[in-house]
Amino acid sequence: MADLNATSTPGYGFTPANAVASISPSPTDGDTYLYPYHSTAVAKQLIHTAQALVYPRGKGIYATDETPEGIEARLVAALGEDVKWTDAEKREKRRRFRECLFESLPTQYISGVILYQETLLDFQLGPLLANRGIIPGIRVDTDSHPLPISPLEPSTQGLDDLLPRLTAARIAGARFTKWRAPILCTSTAGSLPTQAGLEAQAEALARFAAISQQAGLVPIVEPDVDFAEDADLKRSVEVHVKIISMIYARCAAYGVLLEGSLIKPSFPQPGLKHPSRATTTPEEIALATATVLARSVPVAVAGVVFLSGGLSDSDSILYLSKLNSLVNSSNAPSCLARLPPLSFSFGRGLQGDAMKKWVKGDEAGAKAAFEGRAKACHDAAKGVLSA
Repeated sequence: MADLNATSTPGYGFTPANAVASISPSPTDGDTYLYPYHSTAVAKQLIHTAQALVYPRGKGIYATDETPEGIEARLVAALGEDVKWTDAEKREKRRRFRECLFESLPTQYISGVILYQETLLDFQLGPLLANRGIIPGIRVDTDSHPLPISPLEPSTQGLDDLLPRLTAARIAGARFTKWRAPILCTSTAGSLPTQAGLEAQAEALARFAAISQQAGLVPIVEPDVDFAEDADLKRSVEVHVKIISMIYARCAAYGVLLEGSLIKPSFPQPGLKHPSRATTTPEEIALATATVLARSVPVAVAGVVFLSGGLSDSDSILYLSKLNSLVNSSNAPSCLARLPPLSFSFGRGLQGDAMKKWVKGDEAGAKAAFEGRAKACHDAAKGVLSA
């Protein structure tokens, strides 16, 4: 296991920009202007990795960053019966399920995989992915704690020891990172999110992004706006635009190289407790989502990879397909024609069917089921609905 407290310089040809004077920053890197604090060598790596995660169009990310307890609960649920595994059995099932899918991921559809610390550092499965041309990444946020001024709102933790953890992750093969910031969203009368809640999460995401790039890793910022309450679509759009705009304002303050970064947002949608939830169409969701992105995501950002959150597998794919179909039909001077690649970073939406087969011992069926879901996500990211 890699040392989480390691502070040595990562390998793989990487040198932190602030640790070396011999690499002279260039004012330009192809068509990208670099500020003096961006090392040319590191910037090229970041931009190349960020682009490889979303190009060619249709490729997306498999999110396998559940906690050990989370993946165990899903395996038991997929089995459909009460089962008692020893700690050693639980660990081996977690390892083997990941390994089973990793060794057969369809590389024509999957560009990268987000790993949990155990999978990357303990199981050391990063090289298995890298050897197949798939980019390993790691989730690096930790527990959330209530915001003191607004106890209902979570504040994501994990910044204090982030740089040494990222150093260890890069040595283990990671090339990108992800940090999730949950954002509560109610109607205006419900008063959530608060300004303090938004500022706390935007600040954490921007600091995470800057530190990730300091370690030579592409950051994926994930503002996950909740849809469990009573917000309507208009309110959801308002909150999405506000938090994403705040994130990038803070990223500018911290000098984040946007071309070497991605964003993983939720789809704006009415809350489950709002009457319009049942009547809002996928086309309305698509237009709302495209509008949010056009108004808040800088054009320099390499790409957008959506989370599926609490959506059903079919809805997450449908929303992504309708969004890309809308973009495909948009032409200049429409702002929708200028959006970056819009792809996926799904977990349950990719592995649910495969997991049900794997827990019953059908590894071949699990691999086939995963490939089928991956193709559907790939098609949706190109604006096509699979048959």
